[in-house]
Amino acid sequence: MLRGFNAELKRVALFTLLCLVFGLINGYVMATCLVGGGLYMFWMLWQIRQLDIWLNQRRKSPPPEASGIWSDIFESIYRLQKRQERESERVRQVLNRVQETTGALPDGVLLLDSRGNIDWWNPAAERMFGFEQSDQGQPLVNYVRNPKFVAYLEQQDFQQPLDIPASGNKDNRLQFQVTRFGHNEKLVVARDITFMHRLSQMRKDFVANVSHELRTPLTVLKGYLETFADAEQLPVQWRGPLSQMQQQCTRMHLLVNDLISLSVLETEVIPDRHQVLSLQPLLQHLVDEANSLSAGSHSLSLNCDSNIALRGVEKELQSAFGNLINNAIKYTPPNTQITITARVDQSGLTVTVADQGPGIEARHLPRLTERFYRVDDSRNSATGGTGLGLAIVKHALSRHDARLEIASQVGKGSQFSCRFPKQRLA
Repeated sequence: MLRGFNAELKRVALFTLLCLVFGLINGYVMATCLVGGGLYMFWMLWQIRQLDIWLNQRRKSPPPEASGIWSDIFESIYRLQKRQERESERVRQVLNRVQETTGALPDGVLLLDSRGNIDWWNPAAERMFGFEQSDQGQPLVNYVRNPKFVAYLEQQDFQQPLDIPASGNKDNRLQFQVTRFGHNEKLVVARDITFMHRLSQMRKDFVANVSHELRTPLTVLKGYLETFADAEQLPVQWRGPLSQMQQQCTRMHLLVNDLISLSVLETEVIPDRHQVLSLQPLLQHLVDEANSLSAGSHSLSLNCDSNIALRGVEKELQSAFGNLINNAIKYTPPNTQITITARVDQSGLTVTVADQGPGIEARHLPRLTERFYRVDDSRNSATGGTGLGLAIVKHALSRHDARLEIASQVGKGSQFSCRFPKQRLA
């Protein structure tokens, strides 16, 4: 560009010199310079006209012939055009590759703008929701009308996926995972989990049926074992085996009861209306039961205002809080403090059970609510745990729109917090 500019300056200087010489010869210096300047301006306008025609009509053709600075301008624009074409071709190839990849996905993929309207979808989403070209720009909630999905988008909390029945076919299940990007735009992945849901339901039904079938024979066995153990003329060599049989039968009975409780929480329909429960008497009743279980070996304290009321199912909340308190007694050494606290703040209600036990390593915390997961098999077997207590707590809380948070330090104790949203407060 500098070379062309210098050439243009030389041209202007030479043209000006010629105009001055010619003006001196004819005696009209000013008029000759004005005419020369006009001719130069006409030439510049002609070059601008050539540039305009080339940019608007013949952009793909080589630039027109020019000299001086205009030659450099044409060449620079031409190089920029070629570079833009290469970049555009590369972007097109990437987009085609992305479309081919998303087209091969079995999951539905949708792009939503900042207002929740549909920008784009892949073929799987088109089959899943029956989209047509005219549906572009329409709100997604017009096609997925489930109230849970509408609330899921409005709450803007996408840490966990959402599972709901498919629209128009209640037997099918869809899982939605939303990711934010750009200026509040959203990437929605819809996955058909009908097969997995049916497998899970079959497993739940199997566990529930087996548990119910085992309850009766276990009750009979337990009754006979208690009768034999209480017999006065029982031979001495039988007392040890009968005692062990009683312990294992009792453990099996507790396991079956926990499996049935868990099955009920997973399969029973959540009531539309929950009763209003005064929290302090409910927790006090559980603390009294825990004191009887502890037989004075632990110190239990309750901090709960008498005016706190919660909407829920009393039996399920008793099961959740009772499991946490009983676990604190089972897994903490004697002569330690166990504190139950209920606190209301702007986010809602938090019920915390804190102990001074041995604590739990951080690597175990994410899996504590899994069925039958044991931190220490020998310790759990010794205390008679079934491995289902925290799973029951998790499901009972989820039926009350609450969540369980666990914090623990090895050697310092653990805290199990039940967090209820403020909508649950009465």
